[in-house]
Amino acid sequence: MLDQFTSEILPRLDLKKEGRYLLGFSGGVDSVCLAHLLWKSGIPFEIAHVNFQLRGEESEQDAEFSARISDEWGIPFHLHHGNTQKIAEEKGISIQMAAREIRYDFFEKIRAQNHLQGIFLAHHEDDQLETIFLNLLRGTGIEGLYGMAEKKGWLIRPLLSFSKENLLEYAKSNQLEWREDSSNAKSDYKRNKLRLEALPALYEVASDAKANLLTSFSRLKDTGKAFSGLFEDWKSIHVQTDEDGSFLPYTSIQHQPGGASLLYFWLRPYGFQPDQVNQIHSSVAEPKPGTVFYSPSHLINLDRTGIYLAPKPIEFDGISVEEKSVEIYLPEGTYRIARVSPTIPIDSSPENAQLDEDLLEFPLEIRNWKEGDRFMPLGMNAEKKISDFLIDSKVPLIKKQQVKVLVSSGKIAWVIGFRIADWAKRGPSTRKVFYFKKS
Repeated sequence: MLDQFTSEILPRLDLKKEGRYLLGFSGGVDSVCLAHLLWKSGIPFEIAHVNFQLRGEESEQDAEFSARISDEWGIPFHLHHGNTQKIAEEKGISIQMAAREIRYDFFEKIRAQNHLQGIFLAHHEDDQLETIFLNLLRGTGIEGLYGMAEKKGWLIRPLLSFSKENLLEYAKSNQLEWREDSSNAKSDYKRNKLRLEALPALYEVASDAKANLLTSFSRLKDTGKAFSGLFEDWKSIHVQTDEDGSFLPYTSIQHQPGGASLLYFWLRPYGFQPDQVNQIHSSVAEPKPGTVFYSPSHLINLDRTGIYLAPKPIEFDGISVEEKSVEIYLPEGTYRIARVSPTIPIDSSPENAQLDEDLLEFPLEIRNWKEGDRFMPLGMNAEKKISDFLIDSKVPLIKKQQVKVLVSSGKIAWVIGFRIADWAKRGPSTRKVFYFKKS
């Protein structure tokens, strides 16, 4: 095992004797074996142990054992006492999650303070299988089958190629001492139930069940990586993105094999859950324009021709514009305000507005448009509901909700970003132009 560790594992993980690392050390057989392998291989490391204060005297003895091993082997030792029960109660999380947070926070603190090159963890092959099955029970999808990585960020797991049986044989053959955690023998937690009951029953189905499971999961992991590449290609071709959000035509997803998975990988970074994505995918078959789905930060709108994705609109309470105002700040951007001579060229950009100052009554108001609002668009001789104007302008619902209007004494002078009102335009008799220009 030592030969395999030094000839295969260390080169693969690019571990160097010139570096210095941290080992998360529980005192159990897994961490004792990893400490011994590192020590025999000449990899410099320090030991970090966490006393979670959950098992009374047994926890204290684990800490004493860890300190003794470190002293006997001449390895720097770091100890942390974590009030796991208190943290779990304060944060409303499980004991296991609290212990995980305490452990990883402590390890990272020591690594950063001592400028160490990485953190060794003693997870092995059996831990990997338990993790994968736990992920399956949580419904994590194909990425849950990846399990734990040998190396990710600062975390390094050199024992994933070895089974628990391998480690026990190594410990006994090298006459190593270790501690047994009595809680591991209890089926109180999901992982323990898997370890003690479910997985042993599964392994009894066939003599090579465990080996075949590991092989299958390895192939699925490779398949998942291939899918990730194909997804990125599909996304770059079909998802159209601009400063307002993203758009996916229905034709790009309706008859696409694996469409639900493609949608999930697209929408997952924006907080959409698998059940929501399944609803969205089902709705795409016969879309009803106007249907909206929300995540904590974003929304999806099914429009006439496709799916719009955008951040949730920022709440806007409205602002006043005084006659002497020189700048206003809207969620859409900043506008500079100038009073200029009518001799300047006409600015026809819908983002900007040139209004006849004499026709305006101050203070002006900027607010979100609302149902019932009407105005006479520039160039027309009849009023139009803003809702109809936005429909005619083919503005998606996802953007309609963010449209704002400039109001003068109850009259809409400008649908900001789209059209000014005909009554407020500059004309031959204009003496001063009130000019909004987006910066």
